[in-house]
Amino acid sequence: MTHTHSHNHQHDLKDKKLFFTIILNIIITVAQVIGGIVSGSLSLLSDALHNFSDVISLVISFIASKLSKRKASINRTFGYKRAEILAAFINASTLVIVAVLLIIEAVKRFQNPQEIESTIVIWLSLLAIIANGFSVLLIKNDSKNNLNLRSAYLHLFTDMMASVAVLIGGLLMRYYQLFWVDSVMTFLIAVYLIWVGYDLLKKSTKILMLFTPDQVNIKEILRVVHKIPKVNKLHHVHVWYLNDDELHLEAHLDLKENVSISEFDIILNKIEALLHDKFQINHITIQPEFNKEDSKNVIIQD
Repeated sequence: MTHTHSHNHQHDLKDKKLFFTIILNIIITVAQVIGGIVSGSLSLLSDALHNFSDVISLVISFIASKLSKRKASINRTFGYKRAEILAAFINASTLVIVAVLLIIEAVKRFQNPQEIESTIVIWLSLLAIIANGFSVLLIKNDSKNNLNLRSAYLHLFTDMMASVAVLIGGLLMRYYQLFWVDSVMTFLIAVYLIWVGYDLLKKSTKILMLFTPDQVNIKEILRVVHKIPKVNKLHHVHVWYLNDDELHLEAHLDLKENVSISEFDIILNKIEALLHDKFQINHITIQPEFNKEDSKNVIIQD
C-alpha cells in the first residue's frame, strides 16, 4: 500500500512538472512568433515552430501520462498502458516532419537572404535558452525510465540547442551582417531534429509493433529454460514490451512427463524466477503441453 501511494505521488509530481513546462513553452512560442515576424528572422520563426511542436508534444505526453494511470476494465484489459508509447511515437513523428519543413524553408531563404533585426533575435533566443534549460532540468531524471517523457525531454533539449544556434546566428548577424547565417542555422537545427527524432521513432515503433526487444536473446532463453528438469521444449515464443515497465513473454511449454498441476506450478515458478533475474521479463504466460500434436517451432506466425 505504501509502495502504491509513493508511486502515485511520483506520478502526480511528474504530471505537475509536465504541466509547468507546457505553460512555459506556450509563453516562449508566442514571444518567438511575434519576434520572428517583427525581426524577419526565419531561424527565430523555425525555433518558434519547434517550440510549438514542443507544446503539442508536451500536451500529448501530459494526456498520455494521465491516461496511463487509469485502471484496466472488461473492455480495456490492459487499461491505457500503451498511451505513453503512442505519445512517444506521435512526438517523434512531429520532430521529423517539422525538420523537413524547416530544411525546405532554409534552402529557399538561403537563396534569397534578407536583412534581419538581430537585437530581437538575440534577446528572444536568450529567453528560450533559459526557459527550455529550466524545463530540461525539471524532467531530466523522470525521462531516464519513461519513453513518453524521454520524447518530451528530447523535444525540449533540442529546442534549447536550437535556441543556442539562433543566438550564435543573431550575434553574427548583428556584428558581421552575415544574414545568410540565419538559413544555415535553421538547416543545422533541422538536421539535428531528424537525428534525434529518428532514434525515438525507431524505438517507439518497435514497441508498438511488438518486436522482440534488442536486449532479449530468444535462443538464450531457450537454452536456460531447457536446462530445467522435466522441460522438453519451449516453443511458440513471443516476447514484447507492453510499455516502458512491462516486458512480457508468452509461450507453449512441452513437458517430458504428464505432470500434475502442482508439479507444473513448481516448474513455472523456476522459469519465472529465471527469466526475471536473467532477462528482466516480469510478465510470463506459459501454456503447458504433453504429447500434443502441434508445431514445435520456436517462432510461429499466428
